[in-house]
Amino acid sequence: MTIKTVLKTAVAAIALVAVALPVSQAVAQTPDNMLVIANRIDDITTLDPAQSFEFAGSDIIRNVYGGLVNFDPSNLAAGYQPDIAESWEVSEDGRTITFKIREGLTFTSGNPVRAEDAAFSLQRVVKLNKTPSFILTQFGFTPENVEEMITFDADAGTVSITTDKQYATSFVLNCLTATVGSIVDKETVMANEVDGDMGNQWMQTNTAGSYAYKDVVWKPNESVTMVANPDFVGGEPAMKRVIVRHVVESATQRLLLERGDIDIARNLNPEDVAGLSGNDDVKVLEELRGRIMYIALNQKHPELSKPAVRQAFKLLVDYAGMEQSFLKGQWRTHQNFLPATYLGASTENPFSFNIEQAKNLLEEAGVTELEVEVGVREAQERIEIAQSFQNAASQVGIKVNITVATAAQTLTRYRARELDVYLGAWGPDYPDPHTNAATFAFNPDNSDEAGATGILAWRNSWDIPELTALTGAAVEETDTAERITMYEEIQAKFRDTSPFVIMFQKIEQNGARANVEGFSMGEAITAAAYWNVTK
Repeated sequence: MTIKTVLKTAVAAIALVAVALPVSQAVAQTPDNMLVIANRIDDITTLDPAQSFEFAGSDIIRNVYGGLVNFDPSNLAAGYQPDIAESWEVSEDGRTITFKIREGLTFTSGNPVRAEDAAFSLQRVVKLNKTPSFILTQFGFTPENVEEMITFDADAGTVSITTDKQYATSFVLNCLTATVGSIVDKETVMANEVDGDMGNQWMQTNTAGSYAYKDVVWKPNESVTMVANPDFVGGEPAMKRVIVRHVVESATQRLLLERGDIDIARNLNPEDVAGLSGNDDVKVLEELRGRIMYIALNQKHPELSKPAVRQAFKLLVDYAGMEQSFLKGQWRTHQNFLPATYLGASTENPFSFNIEQAKNLLEEAGVTELEVEVGVREAQERIEIAQSFQNAASQVGIKVNITVATAAQTLTRYRARELDVYLGAWGPDYPDPHTNAATFAFNPDNSDEAGATGILAWRNSWDIPELTALTGAAVEETDTAERITMYEEIQAKFRDTSPFVIMFQKIEQNGARANVEGFSMGEAITAAAYWNVTK
């Protein structure tokens, strides 16, 4: 797909909305008990929490599934809290955490939530070995040993998780807040098993949770609809139905918001955010998110694998220019893989736009002409970032061919190590520095056979034994001050050597109708929550 094609599609979409919603029509209003959101949801590939690893998919899972521990959207600063587990105890050697399952909980099928379901859910993640499984397998779990390391006592109503060695308890609990920590209904899932897939095919488009919402209907690249669960442990949500509409263009989202056809617009560009000023019917919600925008260079490429070329690419980004123009107020320059607010996050931003210095580095590497393909999601700000980079690269003899596709299509190619260059975003899975260190600066097996698609260093074919060892040591360090020092060192080495051009950290600005209250985007540590929303 070409950029020209994308722009034509956007124009057509706006025209269709204009036809469907004549100017003379009075401002609409969604029902008081329904939340309607416009968002880009083309990255959703599955509803299975053992496989889902995309932003929009996380929003669904966050509202459909509980975990042993979870976050309270009204008090995210408090960190993880008891959820399906009402309490836990840690063994003397620090390796085993035993969770007591809360009594009286039921899945939306009517089945009780049991310790067996919790153990099965975590075992299932490891056995299926899908993209996000590394969040659990990093504790030494394998398909062969997981039933011995994650066990349950039906009579006591407990689940015990034993790790391969001692880790900080907070680190293990933080990992369990990730989507792979979702507790699924074993009876329902296994009733839909086909050829030993543990219900994975059925779970692509169906859910089996116990949380705030149920009966999810996902129409790819069109919409997601979910219905409130009256038996939710937190009380039946005020929003009885949530509809997320796939709307790509910012201008279209703004039009729908101002007309009252949606309650929240999640992808407004700075111009459309500014355009809401003075309209008393709408407001702007703003949160610093943990999402990082980056450019990744495939190290299988003979030229992109040269150290001087990697550093040259970091000088071909007009950080300040983009931050002050089309990204204004929504992305800020950040050149480290740990987001601001995380333990050990660095404020060092050593790279600036420098065509001459980039040219010198390329000449040093013997590269005078180069042609690469950049894969980009069909999203306005990412296309504009790619175009800015394309223009800068052309000034040093690099021809950049931009391939625009849906998020799912682009991610599939990136995860298969097919793209020369990928321009995308990464969000942390849990509130611990290892969540990003383990993907950007850790790659224990660089072989194609490893298939470690959840590790960005692997996707880039970046073989890094030294950084892998340092990252492994940092996650085992129990002294907080020393751990901070270690992550600062890792990030410094990363900046000097990596094939990643870390560019920006997200400040999410959502447009909302004035009567919407209680909507949480999840800040830097989690996904959106709908059950506290009122009108």
